[in-house]
Amino acid sequence: MYNKKIKKKKLIAAIIISIIIIILLIISIILNRKTGFIETFAKDIIMSPFTSLTSKNDFNQSESYTIQKNVNTSLEKEIKELKDTLELNKTLTEYEPINATILSRNKSYWFNTITIDKGKKSGIKKNMAVITKNGLIGKISKVYTYSSEIKLITSDDINFKVSIAIKTNDVDNYAVLNGYNKKNSLIKASGIDKTTTINKGDKVLTSGLGEMFPAGIFIGTVEKIKSDKYNLSKDIFIKTSQNFNDIHYVTVLKVK
Repeated sequence: MYNKKIKKKKLIAAIIISIIIIILLIISIILNRKTGFIETFAKDIIMSPFTSLTSKNDFNQSESYTIQKNVNTSLEKEIKELKDTLELNKTLTEYEPINATILSRNKSYWFNTITIDKGKKSGIKKNMAVITKNGLIGKISKVYTYSSEIKLITSDDINFKVSIAIKTNDVDNYAVLNGYNKKNSLIKASGIDKTTTINKGDKVLTSGLGEMFPAGIFIGTVEKIKSDKYNLSKDIFIKTSQNFNDIHYVTVLKVK
């Protein structure tokens, strides 16, 4: 009987202490004054679940901010690319430029072909040259009603040849594009006589030979020159301004 009375008193004391702590907590919040040890301890216990939740939310907000920042950066790049494409149209007086957006790209043939959102309905025809503000990127290889495929100049298709002119001291030296090195992002060209002078930094343009591409479309600049394995001719490696991993908008050149 005596033990029951003691337990009852302890329970009542615990309830009274709890009520006092809660009252002190409420008063401190209302008065916004400096809290004592007991009040601080009470706040820590009561607020800990909410603090934990807030910290988690802060983490999620931080993660969300990073994602949003990356999205904004990507959008800014695409907007700039679109503006550059529209600016390019002003300089193409000999052609009727047809602007197009990339629809899809096969990961297995990333540097071979891309699909755009313009086709026969927009006047697209096979073998039309395709460019960006950075120069030639390929030609139309297949045409459908509302879409088309572009064969890129980085393609490993041995049957896809592009005749080029290398401008060295105002002299045109002719060669053919025939490969792409993914490691150093250089396009290979061959068929240059070993006695021909070629300099690093020489401009490389389409030659207009073969009537596949109009003459004078910029491709890139000479980055490296080396003799072929038989020492009979020279191979050159061309650095382009176009990042072939990052293409969103293109312009198809339709002859007026």
